[in-house]
Amino acid sequence: MAKAASKNSKVKDLKASAEAKNWTKVIRAVRSPKSGAYTFKEQIIHKEKVSDHLAGK
Repeated sequence: MAKAASKNSKVKDLKASAEAKNWTKVIRAVRSPKSGAYTFKEQIIHKEKVSDHLAGK
């Protein structure tokens, strides 16, 4: 028979999922000056800093 999950683990998962919603994955296409080909840079940043990051600050 399977073990029942404890109440504490459910509470921790809810807190973690609420915190995870504050982060965003940003993918930027960057052109290589040498070959002209595009590469993609991926970063995970806080949702409040997305506009600053995309503006290049």
